[in-house]
Amino acid sequence: QVQLVESGGGLVQAGDSLRLSCATSGLTLSSVTMGWFRQAPGKEREFVAAISWRGGSTKYTDSVKGRFTISRDGAKNTVFLQMNSLKPEDTAVYFCAGDLSRRWWPSSATTSYDDWGQGTQVTVSS
Repeated sequence: QVQLVESGGGLVQAGDSLRLSCATSGLTLSSVTMGWFRQAPGKEREFVAAISWRGGSTKYTDSVKGRFTISRDGAKNTVFLQMNSLKPEDTAVYFCAGDLSRRWWPSSATTSYDDWGQGTQVTVSS
């Protein structure tokens, strides 16, 4: 039974940093692409970052490139999102998700992901 549990969110000021964690069970990270998505009130869920099962290659949305870093620890079955230089527009509920398809390249589409966590709130004040 797959379970994804996000943690690490909170309220910070612009320019601060947070590290989100996604603890997984029922998955083998070496065969699953993991993604981070976010959703602000009244907005659609949008792609943030992904790390591929195939060699750990990564993909980021342009708005976080250079500020956020996705990584994984296979021994701990955990995926991380290090968020630096946070901006008010980063405020959202952040979700982690798993893609079981073993596609060649990480996908930015929500429909590519099979399992989702419940989310963790990130609020960035100006």
